Amino acid sequence: MHIMIKKLFAGFLFLHLSFASAFAAYLLIPMDENQRDHLKAYGICYWVLENEVEAHWLLNYRGGSFAFPHNAAFEKECLTRGVSYEIIANGQFTSILEEIADPEVNQDAIKLEVAPKVAVYTPQFNSKGEKVQPWDDAVTLVLTYAEIPYETVYDREVLEDKLAEFDWLHLHHEDFTGQYGRFYRSFSNHAWYRENVRKMESLAESLGFQKVSQLKLAVVKKIKEYVGGGGFMFAMCSATDTYDIALAAEGLDIVADIHDGDDADMTANSKLNYDATFAFKDFQLKLQDPLVYEYSDIDMTQPRKIQAKNDYFNLFDFSAKWDPVPTMLTQCHTRTVKGFMGQTTSFKKELIKSHVLNLGETKVSKESRYIHGSHGEGTWTFYGGHDPEDYRHQVNDPETDLNLHPNSPGYRLILNNVLFPAAKKKKRKT
Repeated sequence: MHIMIKKLFAGFLFLHLSFASAFAAYLLIPMDENQRDHLKAYGICYWVLENEVEAHWLLNYRGGSFAFPHNAAFEKECLTRGVSYEIIANGQFTSILEEIADPEVNQDAIKLEVAPKVAVYTPQFNSKGEKVQPWDDAVTLVLTYAEIPYETVYDREVLEDKLAEFDWLHLHHEDFTGQYGRFYRSFSNHAWYRENVRKMESLAESLGFQKVSQLKLAVVKKIKEYVGGGGFMFAMCSATDTYDIALAAEGLDIVADIHDGDDADMTANSKLNYDATFAFKDFQLKLQDPLVYEYSDIDMTQPRKIQAKNDYFNLFDFSAKWDPVPTMLTQCHTRTVKGFMGQTTSFKKELIKSHVLNLGETKVSKESRYIHGSHGEGTWTFYGGHDPEDYRHQVNDPETDLNLHPNSPGYRLILNNVLFPAAKKKKRKT
């Protein structure tokens, strides 16, 4: 018995010493050109936070690198996922922090504390587990690739106040105006379109609404409450402008009879309430022809006239020490990002409110691609386009294989938003 106790103590001492030795150094995850897989690197950082270990986000240091205490499990996970890393001594890490702290250097170290709980707003699947709509979502693709867990919510969950359970919300490529993406001209005879209309009308009725547009307005207002209470909302493609349009058009009928059985108010443009919106002002809706594949003059998809080979947008530089939020959201290994189209590709600069931060723009066409703002205690971010690695993603196109794009700058911007709340949210009580 005595010998067994001695062996157990020796084993415990060995583990203790190994643990202490392992934490005598740091793992640095470089995010510059030396990183093999930028996207999975975010997943590693998220996984470390899930394991209740704090990490540092080194803003503007080697492309926005991550650092956290070294141990064998973390190193093994980097090897397993194919993420480049460097083991540095405590003294080296202290020197990096001292270098970053220099007031003359545009860098900063942000502590990440808790892995944010992520929700994706997306339609439910049918009884066979198949997608209702024939397109994918860049955010779910990159979350899956980076191995960052998420849960899905839709209208019923939003109206039942389930968003309070999450720190971060992504809006699917949704039409919050209730016009079914204005796909009527091209797809009204397709089975998926008719099934989507049927399911949405049924859902609206089951939740006590006479029209889908009324349901979507209620959802938009709930999400606005979520942001105001401290939530972080990220939207892409048509979920950006239609969100604001729905807020501005509250109390107005902007939906044509082909969608809801009665005529739209053709004077609605003179009655829009721009004070209610997050990002946009003074826009005008496309009311005259409901078959036009465009909601308003916010989106620059049609007037931009840029060839694919020349389509790039530039990320702005911000002061890491004075403006850490936009600095976090624009961390990348390049300041020039390849453009990509979507139902909503970009935003007309003249229609963006003055307090909104412009994070990235296409200078040749004077359009914003990536914007950010706050509401109450929370923040929102709008990112134009559908898929950063598929220039003109069409309905029924196959989903992008991110194994072919592990260093995608466009996808990095999405993941910046996912980690951003980890620097803001306090540890959730269990």
